[in-house]
Formats: sequence, C-alpha cells, structure tokens
Amino acid sequence: MIHKDASLADLHDTLQILFGWFDTYLHQFKIHGKRHGISKPGGPWFSDDPYETQLRSFNLRLKEKFVYEYNFFDQWEVEIRIEKVLPVDSKKRYPICIEGRRSGPPEDCGGPWAFMTLRDKYSLWYIESRFLEMIAKSELKQHFEEVHAFKYWLTVDKFDRQRINRWLMQYSQGNDDWMYEMEDV
Repeated sequence: MIHKDASLADLHDTLQILFGWFDTYLHQFKIHGKRHGISKPGGPWFSDDPYETQLRSFNLRLKEKFVYEYNFFDQWEVEIRIEKVLPVDSKKRYPICIEGRRSGPPEDCGGPWAFMTLRDKYSLWYIESRFLEMIAKSELKQHFEEVHAFKYWLTVDKFDRQRINRWLMQYSQGNDDWMYEMEDV
C-alpha cells in the first residue's frame, strides 16, 4: 500500500524493495500511454520529474492497470493494478506491505523465462544431491556462491512481510539501512 501523495520515484523505490532488487538497471512506467521514470545516463529521457509527479495526478481508477518495466535486457514487466483505495491511517507510515507471495526473482537471473528455468533446475532433489556431493568431496568452500544460491532457491516460495515492512519503514524514514540488509539476504 502506497500513499496517494507518493511520487513515481517513491513507487519505483518501493517496487525495488519489494522485489529485493538494487536499482542496477534502467526502468520505466507506462501509464495512460506515456512513459515515465527516472532518467539515467544511457537510458531513456523522461519529460516529467519523477520526484515531483505524484501518483494521484494520474487519476487512476479502481481496477485500472499500468506497467512497470525493469531491466530492458531481461525484460521484467510488472503489471500494477489498483485493487482498492483505502483511507489513510495517520498512525501508519507509508508505504506498507499488506500481503505478498513468494520471494522476488533474483535481479540478474536473466528475466522471466530464465527464472523459470532456474526454478526447475534448483529443485529440492537437485540441491540435496549437489550439496551432499560437495560435502563428500569436501568442496563446500570452493562452491560458496552455489551454496549461497541454494539458500535462495530453498526459500523462493516464502514471503517475509515483516522484513519487507521493516525495509519500507527504513526507506520512508530516509534510513538507508534497508539497502545493507538486502545485500545480506
């Protein structure tokens, strides 16, 4: 849930936190047939200031959709739909996550199709057999990155809403600690 006064830049940062991504690649929103985003060298130029453009300025209606594209090489496309408009609770800080499923895909996994291929590859059976093989050969240290990848694939179907909300709270307070915590996950 994001506040109606939030900017497009806030929405971009919120999506990066929700997916566990690090804003490494170019992005754009497509809203009402127009492209919006944060201009970066080598990327598209946007006429509107994403830090000043508030979400409410688009007058989005219930069930209306728009698209967030991230990493133009991997072609991540996230459809965003207005599910519900709730009254602002002055006791809460925004943005806040009220529901979610699964971990976000790794930022550099190659896009949606590559993610699905990797998901099939890293089955529980594969991880167990590969891990036991490394133990038998005393090769755990030599395969640190692969062992670290196992951690992600073993928890890909889990969603930690409390952790996401902690990061969103830190973001909303201007505290960059969420970035360092994300790196450790």
